[in-house]
Amino acid sequence: MKPSATLTKILAVEILLFAGATLVHAGILIGGHEHGSARTAEGVIAAVLVLGLIICLLRPAAMRTIALAVQGFALLGTLVGVFTITGGVGPQTLADKAFHGALLMVLFAGLVAAWRAPRG
Repeated sequence: MKPSATLTKILAVEILLFAGATLVHAGILIGGHEHGSARTAEGVIAAVLVLGLIICLLRPAAMRTIALAVQGFALLGTLVGVFTITGGVGPQTLADKAFHGALLMVLFAGLVAAWRAPRG
């Protein structure tokens, strides 16, 4: 599979994960897990990833740089979430902790794929 196809698929998966988390924390997909701050953060990250994917599709030569930037932003936001959970702030469910662990793995895989993609 070409690096560009791999990156677009990874970005799409990340978008779905963050959009799903936004809907869960809004109480739309699953009730009882509402959390305004988490919803906002995950929604912003999803929007940044969507914008990044659109730019990647419109400017394939910039795909590596854009993918590194938007996934780096998503990783930073996810780490903030992990540290708040670790500090006892925000959702403390096993599902939320496992989901953040999965997000970190997917983001790490995406960053590795972007780093290995050809420049320009």
